[in-house]
Amino acid sequence: MSAKLEQAAAEIKKYRPEIIDKLMKFAATDMLLFWGTDKDLILRQEKEWGPLLQWAAQEFGEEFKKTHTLEVSEENQKSGYRLKAFLESLSDRELAAYYLAALNMRSVLLAAALVKGRINAEEAYKAAYLEQLFQAEIWGEDEEAAAKLAERKNELVEVENFLKK
Repeated sequence: MSAKLEQAAAEIKKYRPEIIDKLMKFAATDMLLFWGTDKDLILRQEKEWGPLLQWAAQEFGEEFKKTHTLEVSEENQKSGYRLKAFLESLSDRELAAYYLAALNMRSVLLAAALVKGRINAEEAYKAAYLEQLFQAEIWGEDEEAAAKLAERKNELVEVENFLKK
C-alpha cells in the first residue's frame, strides 16, 4: 500500500481538479450521513459519529444532514465550499492519502478527520465500519468479512503512517 500511496501522490498533479471534483460529489453521500434504524445501532452511531459530525460542521461551516433512509439530502448536495477549499489546500501527498482513505471508508468527512489528525487510524476504522462491527457482535463474525475488515484497517494504518512521513 505504501507504494500505492507514493504512486497516487505522484499522479495527483495530473488529475488534481478532477479528483477534488469527484470528492466533492462524494460528500453528499458520505456514509456518516446515513444512519440505521435499530435503536442500539443508533445509540452507537450517536456516540461514535455524533462528535465527528459536530467537528465537521465546525470545521467546514456547514450542518451535514443525516438520514435514516437512502435518500440524499438536498442540503448535502449543495454544500461544500469550505470542504473544497480544504481539499485544495492539501499537498499532493496529503490529497493522495485523503483520497485513498475516503474510498476505503466511504467517507470524505472521516478522511478529513484522519488527515487533520482529529482521529487516528484505529478510530477511523471503528467509525467507518461501525455497522459491520455491530452486526458481527450480534450475529457472530464471518471469517471472510473479518479478513476484509482487517485488510481495510491495515490500509488506514498505512495511510496514517504515510501522512506522518
